[in-house]
Amino acid sequence: MLLPGRRQSMIGFRSLVPEMPNGGLQPSTISQPWGPGATVLILSWVITLYTLWQMVEMHEMVPGKRFDRYHELGQHAFGDKLGLWIVVPQQVVVEVGTCIVYMVTGGKSLKKVHDTLCPDCKDIKTSYWIVIFASVNIVLAQCPNLNSISAISFVAAAMSLIYSTIAWGASINKGIEANVDYGSRATSSADAVFNFFSALGDVAFAYAGHNVVLEIQATMPSSEDTPSKKPMWRGVILAYIGVAFCYLPVAFIGYYMFGNSVDDNILITLERPAWLIAAANLFVFVHVVGGYQVFAMPVFDMIETYMVTKLNFPPSTALRVTTRTIYVALTMLIGICIPFFGSLLGFLGGFAFAPTSYFLPCIIWLKLKKPKKFGLSWTINWICIILGVMLMIVSPIGALRNIILSAKNYEFFS
Repeated sequence: MLLPGRRQSMIGFRSLVPEMPNGGLQPSTISQPWGPGATVLILSWVITLYTLWQMVEMHEMVPGKRFDRYHELGQHAFGDKLGLWIVVPQQVVVEVGTCIVYMVTGGKSLKKVHDTLCPDCKDIKTSYWIVIFASVNIVLAQCPNLNSISAISFVAAAMSLIYSTIAWGASINKGIEANVDYGSRATSSADAVFNFFSALGDVAFAYAGHNVVLEIQATMPSSEDTPSKKPMWRGVILAYIGVAFCYLPVAFIGYYMFGNSVDDNILITLERPAWLIAAANLFVFVHVVGGYQVFAMPVFDMIETYMVTKLNFPPSTALRVTTRTIYVALTMLIGICIPFFGSLLGFLGGFAFAPTSYFLPCIIWLKLKKPKKFGLSWTINWICIILGVMLMIVSPIGALRNIILSAKNYEFFS
């Protein structure tokens, strides 16, 4: 099944770099007053880097044993049954939710390429572009495991760096919008509060690497002299520099240039030069194809393992083709039905990403490492836990409200 070998893979960098709202192209995440918006972005970067370090350190904390999956670490901390129920449902929501968001992102990016290069052509529904994106992923989903898509992952990582640079570079080239407005889009105090809550979830969505970091580390060789945590931590640092390079300039520069009129995806706001914007959207498409595969692979592994061990299906190519095709088709249908991109990010970011990325690693660390009460490590972990729980509570509320408001005027399969 998944990860049969332990050879090094390029998937680590790709998996940790681009898991951000549309690859980091959402300046609206700081469409609150500059101070609070910038603080949230930078604080999230610091907290999730810290919790990633914890995950990397705990991978081989028991001599002679490696926790190659998130739920294995959870089971070691909380017991076989409770650990499984704490971690797996959250992981599944993160992975399936990310695949759905990538379906919408990939389809909209393809549509933008078409509309930019051929503005006078007949309009094609976003639903059809999502189907095209799904077709590509059905083919790639037949790759057996994460190692087999390492080349795709590397290309996707390169694409995220390229189109993010294009986004903020083109924004600078275009200049500050006439009559730019940095005020809130909200029409009331309630709108302002709920939009801020939803934006917190958008930021949380940026940091999803925790859900696959142990699987990535499992592909690396390890020995007493050279434990896998050393090269893995170097990879994490490199990846987070990439996150900062992709995400922060786009958010700050995009918002500075366009203010509150910027779209969820800044490449939608940018129109000229047409060839460059089309190329950037094509890079987004390639990026989310790779992202979809990385987040779908653990789900494929869970489904196929269950069908072989519990339902007694023989492991075969037919089983792999059938289960993976059905999964991609289901995420495609959901993506077509609910393409509320911005609000969907906020909901998933708070509901699923906040636990797995912000505070569950801290809880496991406290459980296993048992740092001195009221010491530095204990205090930092509890601060992360409190902030993460608050994020998990408030951001889905704001996002769900926005989804309900958007759904009033939405036509299915549009």
